[in-house]
Amino acid sequence: MKLHTPMPGLHGATEWLNGVKTRADLVGERPTMIHFWSVSCRLCKGMMPHVSAIRDKYRDRLNVIAVHMPRSREDTDPGKVREAAAAHGITEPVFVDSRSKLTAAFGNRYVPSYYVFDKNGRLRHFQAGEGGMSMLEKRITRLLED
Repeated sequence: MKLHTPMPGLHGATEWLNGVKTRADLVGERPTMIHFWSVSCRLCKGMMPHVSAIRDKYRDRLNVIAVHMPRSREDTDPGKVREAAAAHGITEPVFVDSRSKLTAAFGNRYVPSYYVFDKNGRLRHFQAGEGGMSMLEKRITRLLED
């Protein structure tokens, strides 16, 4: 996904955990961070405390959505996804993407990965992997100041 690309619609979830969100819920008032993770991703699990810290720090100023992207057939087990979300403190809405509909719409290939959209729903930052959480937060704070 290229910078300034509009946020795709949030369609095709196998299920939602912690509430359902639509694109219309996310665009217009505040920036949004959408992070992709997987139950079988060791790096994702290690990054969850950082994601939760950002979510909690900017709770009233930033939308946060998690997308569970399966990397194997075992990752599509809904019980495993629910269990991992609870174990890692994922309290934000979780789009369970067992059919890879949203993953395809984003053109995403990596977990963990982070997409930050401005309040108008345009992509302003993307990163993947375990590094760069300070850069991610800088991008978010810059958008919050606009």
